[in-house]
Amino acid sequence: MDYETFEHEADVGIAGYGRSLEEAFENAARAMFSVMVELESVAPKERVRIEVEAEEADILLVEWLNELLSQAHLRSMLFSDFEVRVEGDGMLRLEGTAKGERIDPERHRLKVEVKAATYSMLEVGREGERYFARCVVDV
Repeated sequence: MDYETFEHEADVGIAGYGRSLEEAFENAARAMFSVMVELESVAPKERVRIEVEAEEADILLVEWLNELLSQAHLRSMLFSDFEVRVEGDGMLRLEGTAKGERIDPERHRLKVEVKAATYSMLEVGREGERYFARCVVDV
């Protein structure tokens, strides 16, 4: 599986996996939005560019996820598809695209609201051939 969610006290843990750091970040975003909505019900109609920076990959993950939540809230949208590119050695820069559509409560199978990605259980790394990106989200 490319992503998963797991129980964590009153919140929810998310994890994304991939053959690259970028793919793990994309799948972490899918995991987070799967907490909020049935992803299959969200069509990738509109594109929103996301740019964030951080000195470390784990902090970059939190910045990426929180900027996605911010843009979703500001635009009254849900996202279901993501593209990420990460560059840099000292300061990491993420340029990404989120694809989705405006919220339609009659068509989208909404679940629970995610308020923020947190530093709890935050970890980005590599296990063998596979990268992972995980944290807990506040619901």
